[in-house]
Amino acid sequence: MGWLKITLGFVFSMVVFGLLVFYWFMPFNSIEFISPPPSNGNFSLNSSLMPEMQFYPNMRYPSYNITYSLDSNSCSLKKMDDAKTAFGMLQNLTVLNFYQVDSNADISVTCDNKVVINENYFVAGEGGPVNITKTEDFDVIEKGKVLLLRDSNCQTPNIAVHEILHALGFKHSTNPGNIMYPVTSCDETIGQEIPELIDNLYSIPSYPDLAFDSASAIIQGRYLDTNVTVSNVGLKDTPDAAYLLIYANGYNVDSEVVPLIPLGGGLTFSLKNVWVPAANVDELTYVLATNFTEISQKNNQVKLEIKKY
Repeated sequence: MGWLKITLGFVFSMVVFGLLVFYWFMPFNSIEFISPPPSNGNFSLNSSLMPEMQFYPNMRYPSYNITYSLDSNSCSLKKMDDAKTAFGMLQNLTVLNFYQVDSNADISVTCDNKVVINENYFVAGEGGPVNITKTEDFDVIEKGKVLLLRDSNCQTPNIAVHEILHALGFKHSTNPGNIMYPVTSCDETIGQEIPELIDNLYSIPSYPDLAFDSASAIIQGRYLDTNVTVSNVGLKDTPDAAYLLIYANGYNVDSEVVPLIPLGGGLTFSLKNVWVPAANVDELTYVLATNFTEISQKNNQVKLEIKKY
């Protein structure tokens, strides 16, 4: 009888152990999670005129410090002087700072009528952005071009101001008295709306900004499968790596390195069979942990919701 008790005890122990293993490791239910609806962006610049004044809303360069170059081979001294004066006028009226450089400028000024500007880059007249990166909150201008073909006989360099404003993202105005009116005259003025909009746009600091584009997950038993897309929606490249932290019912179940992401860039994490020790998970939280300054950290966390059928 003793051996029978031992055998039954052993069998019972194995059954209990097997049930525990099944409970802890084998999927027995499935829960699907989805991210909440996306927001409309982090910023509201409160300008009803913005869509009418710019090619796209929120067009700006990464920084309020903007470099420019002058092509002395094609531009006369008069046109180069007009351009310098125009940059100085806009600097005096706004928070922008303009600096002349010899090469690799943010805005290049030329006077060669053989230069062709690609129409696909939303060029208006003889100036405009030629390299744009679209993010959640901004259309970031990385390069602009100004082509000065006509001589100005005005006391102020209205033609140069007009074309530089095109390179800053401004389109034509229907107001005959505005500097952005298609037909340039000496009586047109910059007014207050353009400087106010520029100051408003460039009030946002030139930092990167990591954000969640989307996130979804399925927990089967104690295993998590998830897809997460992270993007840099800020105004410059991230200077250092970050971390993606995943929490289930408040318990950290995974940590992934987020490499450096360029302005407007992003990447997707597809993770499989992440062990989740907690049973009956009803809350998944994803966090982006950074050690650098961002425009906003409000978009560094997202809580997934259980999908309702």
